[in-house]
Amino acid sequence: MLVIDDEKNIRTTLAMCLEGFGCRVTQAANPQAALAALARQHHDMAFLDLRLEEASGLDLLPSLLAASPSLDVVIVTAYATVQTAVQAMQRGARDYVPKPFTPAQIRQLVERIAARRVLEVEVRDLRAQLDEAAPEVTFETRSPAMRALYDVLDKAALHDVPVLLSGENGTGKSALARRIHQLSARRGKPFVVVNCPTLSEELLASELFGHMRGAFTGAVKDQMGRVETADGGTLFLDEIGELSPSLQAKLLRFVQEKQFERIGENLTRSSDVRIVAASNRDLVAEVSAGRFREDLLYRLNTFELKVPALRARKEDILPLARRFLAFFARRAPSRAIELAPEVEPTLLSYAWPGNLRELRNAMERAAILAPGTRVGAEVLPERVVGSGSPPCYLGGNFTLEEIEREHILRVVGQHEKIEDAARVLAIDSSTLWRKRKRYEQ
Repeated sequence: MLVIDDEKNIRTTLAMCLEGFGCRVTQAANPQAALAALARQHHDMAFLDLRLEEASGLDLLPSLLAASPSLDVVIVTAYATVQTAVQAMQRGARDYVPKPFTPAQIRQLVERIAARRVLEVEVRDLRAQLDEAAPEVTFETRSPAMRALYDVLDKAALHDVPVLLSGENGTGKSALARRIHQLSARRGKPFVVVNCPTLSEELLASELFGHMRGAFTGAVKDQMGRVETADGGTLFLDEIGELSPSLQAKLLRFVQEKQFERIGENLTRSSDVRIVAASNRDLVAEVSAGRFREDLLYRLNTFELKVPALRARKEDILPLARRFLAFFARRAPSRAIELAPEVEPTLLSYAWPGNLRELRNAMERAAILAPGTRVGAEVLPERVVGSGSPPCYLGGNFTLEEIEREHILRVVGQHEKIEDAARVLAIDSSTLWRKRKRYEQ
């Protein structure tokens, strides 16, 4: 701790208080001594008097933060007003405490700031773990179609309007939704994801809007929904085409009025969120078929962005494959792995029905199986290597087994979980697992 005050009695009192909590304290009577102390040693927090004999604490604050960017500064003042508090926060102070203060006030403030620092460390650690578990998302592209998409997306992100992302599974719609949030004025607020197909209608309604204790079997306590959690930020509704008609009606009301009720509650609540939705279905066709509300669609698609499939951006296939390989090679740092030149035409000729997700999985498999430092055709999935043959299509001169194989592999390639693919194919997941293993041999 660094205590900066021109009154010796205040410095001594505050230092004794902090030392009583187990802190190590440095005292400084003026700006020069304070900056010299920061130059000598790292400090976690500084208690800075608002009115120093020779200077203003507010004027010194930027210099303290420049010398030690991680420093948490607390303004100490006998002239506490809303205006001075706002000025202090604008210049980078973490908090302020009025004179006279009590040991309990100081302890509470120190514990609060210490808890926040611990939380920041945990967040950094979790982000590092995520970076190690999955390749970093990149928005570099050589594809004119993707460049055009990014241009419109980046402009739409700056305006607080709904965005609808449409495209096949695995094309990166989730990453684009997060990009919209990060570029928007809401970037400092939560980014909350709801995966619509993963829950039953009742549980999804609870996930979205929350519930009260006893609202249904298993509701043992009041629960806040995702629309409340996302207040002030962005709510990403993934695969919104899977919503039931009743949930579509509730969502429409929320999009229009920003109001909702938790399940089992009569109290009307409000939440200010930006909606970004995604779907792999043609929602216009779903409207025509009576499965999706037209009024909801036109509330969501102020900006509709169609994400190209990977096969439509062939310029990006090899750079992405190399990036995925480089990432998985870091897990085995004893060797570098690169694509053999002879497999590049194979990767370019394959249709990649599972898009980025399928390419990532293929490169992970190749990095594991590659006997040396190069990825050859022998470690690629058989469906990729065999893509030089004409693809199966309905009505062509193909056996039922060939048609089934092609269809199953395409559906599997479009889903992250085998259970989701089995649900689409209407077969048992264990049956699908056996078929897939036989096809990929």
